[in-house]
Amino acid sequence: MAARTLEELQKQYNGKVPEGKRGMPIHGPRGPMGPRGKQGGKPKNTRTTMKRLFSYLSPYKFRLVLVLVCMLLNTASALMGAYILRPILNALVGVGKTEVLGMSFDSPMAYLAAVLTVVGAVYLIGVISSYAQARLMLSISLGATERLRGDLFARVQELPVSVFDGDSNGEIMSRFTNDIDNIDMMLNNTVVSLISGVISLVGTFVMMVTTNIWLTLITIVFVPLFIRLGAMISKRARTYYVGQQAALGALGGYIEESVSGQKVIKVFNHEQISVEEFMFLNGDMREKQLRAQFYGGIMGPILGNTSQINYAVTAGVGGLLCLGGHFDPGGLAVFVNYSRQFARPIDMISHQMSTIFSALAGAERVFSLMDREPEPADVKDPASTLGLRGEIVLKDVTFGYVPEKTVLKNLSLYAHAGQKIAFVGSTGAGKTTVTNLLSRFYDIQSGQITIDGRDIKSYRLKELRKNIATVLQDTHLFTGTVRENIRYGRLDASDEEVIEAAKTASAHSFIMRLENGYDTMLEGDGANLSQGQRQLLNIARASLSQAPILVLDEATSSVDTRTERHIERGMDRLMNNRTTFVIAHRLSTVRNADAIMVLEQGEIIERGTHEELLALGGRYYELYTGKKELA
Repeated sequence: MAARTLEELQKQYNGKVPEGKRGMPIHGPRGPMGPRGKQGGKPKNTRTTMKRLFSYLSPYKFRLVLVLVCMLLNTASALMGAYILRPILNALVGVGKTEVLGMSFDSPMAYLAAVLTVVGAVYLIGVISSYAQARLMLSISLGATERLRGDLFARVQELPVSVFDGDSNGEIMSRFTNDIDNIDMMLNNTVVSLISGVISLVGTFVMMVTTNIWLTLITIVFVPLFIRLGAMISKRARTYYVGQQAALGALGGYIEESVSGQKVIKVFNHEQISVEEFMFLNGDMREKQLRAQFYGGIMGPILGNTSQINYAVTAGVGGLLCLGGHFDPGGLAVFVNYSRQFARPIDMISHQMSTIFSALAGAERVFSLMDREPEPADVKDPASTLGLRGEIVLKDVTFGYVPEKTVLKNLSLYAHAGQKIAFVGSTGAGKTTVTNLLSRFYDIQSGQITIDGRDIKSYRLKELRKNIATVLQDTHLFTGTVRENIRYGRLDASDEEVIEAAKTASAHSFIMRLENGYDTMLEGDGANLSQGQRQLLNIARASLSQAPILVLDEATSSVDTRTERHIERGMDRLMNNRTTFVIAHRLSTVRNADAIMVLEQGEIIERGTHEELLALGGRYYELYTGKKELA
């Protein structure tokens, strides 16, 4: 199916991606983008998410107590500093005494100097406590996000292959970067602001009641209005922030896919289509950001203006009380200050809503990945893999990646220990699926797979895969030296064994021509090597393994014919006393197999040796003689 233009996408989706739609309606460099980049939707359970998120703060209880003490000191400092204004103003207008801490002053200048000294000391305590609070909270938030990121990465290692087949790399990476960064920002800044705001709110209210109960009642009347407005805006903003994070993940996934597929894009002249599809996703991201930021941003101004009304009413009523002799000028000045200060925590909390919503949306995405079903647990009493010979039997195996589409249908075969079994057939016939099931990347729906007479589910999963060496068509090398990449097949292998494995795979000669030989650094998935050289290193990695079972999935597809002949000779040595499954499109590479299985639509339609299948004159004969091409 060809990639669609922006106009077609807009026509189908009315110019936008609908909320809750699973999967982007576009085709990227690797074809249709599957179930990626979930859009929109309301948070599933905000309370549960917050409870789970704050559980990462539990190891820092003592430091959190210190933070709370610092907050109390900081708030008390601010309240006391404001309250000291009352006696100063009253003394200056002649309605109060010129006393400080029980000491009387005849000179106004001496009195003022004493008061300023006390105020300076009070605020100094606030500055010191604020600094300590910031340092402590920074270490707490970074420690919590470090644990969260570590738990997420550890969980990803436990997830089945199906998760990575369904989600793009960029979408998964977005959980580690954007989402956790938002969480860190909330823990470091917003949590402090919330707690500090609550403490300040309570402290200010107490001081307001102490100063004047009647003016306090006026402020209380405005509180339900603050709460109602905040709840209405928060509800809308929370939904849009979830959509914003999902759109960000989808956009990141498409960028990652496009960058990694640049050669394919250029070969097929899809640059303009890629730009249009990117602009579609980018526009969707902008729309969701606009809504989220708008509702997150208007809360502050709305609540701020409401507090100004409260401030004006309070000042007016207080002035009337002063004129009637029922209130002192210093008390009015302090109360008006408290009235403004009372609204400040609410305004401060409202300004943090955007961070809170982004963090909670990110936390839900992180926890949703962590909550994916892991690979199946090992049985209680696993069978030993010690001395495993590699006799494999598949009996009536039925499997589909999705329940409604069966890939393998009642497939049965056997492989004696040390035999070489080859699979040929059209693309999509189920050849690679067989090897995926053997390694338990997926579990079958019905039937049975046994190794040495035992069901593969009876073995410990790690031990099972340790006994199956695999060379895939898609190569992957890690950042490190050539030696380290080959040794990935068996970490306890000696340098001599690494070199021998490279010679078996016909990789030794080209490795020695590299700048630093086996100590040459590889970066960017071996970008400084050719595709064939990368595959040779992967083959050397598998040859280093002492696994009794070997899987070669188009292992020689990326090398030239001359190198392939060298590899075949090495593979003959490698496959001695190993049960080997070979998947190949080049039928010349499977002629010496002990048995060749011809698969079509998930069923074995022919089986036998090369000579037997040619004599049969069926599908294999057509493929081998070129009368019918592999699809």
